[in-house]
Amino acid sequence: MRPLLYLNKYFIKYRWYLILGIIFIICSNIFAILIAPVVRTAIDSMIDNIRVYNMLDLGAPEIASHVARMALYFGGLVLVAALIKGVFMYFMRQTIIVMSRKIEFDLKNEIFSQYQRLGASFYNRNYTGDLMNRISEDVSQVRMYLGPAIMYTINLVFLFILVISVMVSINPEITLYVLLPLPILSISIYYVSEIINKRSAVLQAKLSGITTYVQEAFSGIRVLKAFAAEPSFTSAFEDRSEDYKQQYMRLVQVNALFFPLTMMLIGLSVIITIYFGGKQVIEGTFSFGNIAEYVIYVNMLTWPVASLGWVTSIIQRASASQERINAFLDEEPERTSGNPVQSFNNSIRFEHVSFTYSGTSKAVLKDLNFEIKKGQTIGIIGTTGSGKSTLASLLLRLYEPNDGSIFLDNHPIGQYDLIAYRSLWGYVPQDIFLFSESIRENILFGREDLNGNDAETFIQKYASMADVWKDIESFPKQLNTILGERGITLSGGQKQRVAIARALIREPELLLFDDSLSAVDTHTERTIKQNLKSYMKDRTVILVSHRVSSVEDADHLLVMDDGRIAEQGSPSDLIKSGGLFAAMVELQSSQDSVPTAD
Repeated sequence: MRPLLYLNKYFIKYRWYLILGIIFIICSNIFAILIAPVVRTAIDSMIDNIRVYNMLDLGAPEIASHVARMALYFGGLVLVAALIKGVFMYFMRQTIIVMSRKIEFDLKNEIFSQYQRLGASFYNRNYTGDLMNRISEDVSQVRMYLGPAIMYTINLVFLFILVISVMVSINPEITLYVLLPLPILSISIYYVSEIINKRSAVLQAKLSGITTYVQEAFSGIRVLKAFAAEPSFTSAFEDRSEDYKQQYMRLVQVNALFFPLTMMLIGLSVIITIYFGGKQVIEGTFSFGNIAEYVIYVNMLTWPVASLGWVTSIIQRASASQERINAFLDEEPERTSGNPVQSFNNSIRFEHVSFTYSGTSKAVLKDLNFEIKKGQTIGIIGTTGSGKSTLASLLLRLYEPNDGSIFLDNHPIGQYDLIAYRSLWGYVPQDIFLFSESIRENILFGREDLNGNDAETFIQKYASMADVWKDIESFPKQLNTILGERGITLSGGQKQRVAIARALIREPELLLFDDSLSAVDTHTERTIKQNLKSYMKDRTVILVSHRVSSVEDADHLLVMDDGRIAEQGSPSDLIKSGGLFAAMVELQSSQDSVPTAD
């Protein structure tokens, strides 16, 4: 139960739902218990009256008429009590079950907010399928604890208190005999619940594995089909499903012990009631009505006691799920608060910056020292794996450096409010991600202030600047064209250009292109660069690429090699020096336009 203590704050928030639910449970049980005394009174009254009628030597039809009237009267009382009990049961569900749904809503929002706050390193360590499973399946398991499990547990507690109190007041001796099987049931539940808890935790982990596997299969479906790998994936999925089924069956086998065990013990209580009650009827200290009353009480306890196994299973599975949820709710989020920043005024400076990804030992960036001045266009070039994209991630504060510091206007960027800092940037990532929305919504992403005609004007302006407006006009629905998952309905070059328009429309002070023209041809690249000349004039631009043609117009180049800055300077100076950049120019000269030395 310890992981579930996290939910206490929600019980406090929705305490009135819980308090009213408890009141309705008590009222429902009171009217449920009233049925048994009515039945007892009816039986004893009928027996007594029949004896009196026989003594008065009344005829059978007259006796039957009197008995029928009594039965109708007591039957009406039972019906009224049952109806009132049903009304309170309805309100019981309308409070406790509604409370569980509200907590489920809040918990999902809290989990999603935590997802938003966690840094990139967290997503490097966790699978998407597992994260999806925690916000869906795990939360659903927790909701079953918040609703049905709590409702039935509270109902069981109050029903036991009320029923046993009434039974003791009638005949303590028989009550003691009737309740003898219950300690056996409690001990059985205690030991079996331990097994359920362990098997529930394993089961949830297996389910997360299946969800992750399916999510990856769907995400990579084109590669899967291209390699005709469907049979092997299907076979692997069947193996995982079989493993999950076996684990589930192990849990079901344990759960299956509860119902027969509880029914056997309840049946034993009924037999004890009839045996000892019958003996006392013979002795004249107990009545037939009391026996019927006790049988009703025992049967009233049948479902709550029988549900103990089900409730225990729900609680154990919810505990396992909440433990998984707590594991990442306790994760340290990105540091978002800090000093406000509204503009970029001077420079960005790296001082002895080094970085190593979590879980690896090799440094990706090593002792970087350089400065980007306001209004400069900086090119960062290097071969694959040289650390270019990691450097871009550090600039955006997707990661924090392990050593050294990054300064914005002579202040460490970690001191700034994260949202405000990132708002200074326009970013075109290397791995383009477009949402399954319209082209309009993808380009306007991050510009909630634009709408109506203004939005259309801005979209056309920046889509033209990214050389994608003609493509958009050629689509039947133009800007209203709905893109598939991750923009699958567009070509690679079109996706990159839509992403460029999305970054440009933000009109940021700092613009970061991370190999963002790799999917377009040389002619289109030249067109885009020409379109961007006036736009980039008063902005600070960082061009990250492995292509010489993408950085040839930069004011200053950083040439990366194995996580270090191997060379830096203007393109013309680096070509004259005959170093690494000059070798790259020579290698790519047959394909790209290359700057010439003065």
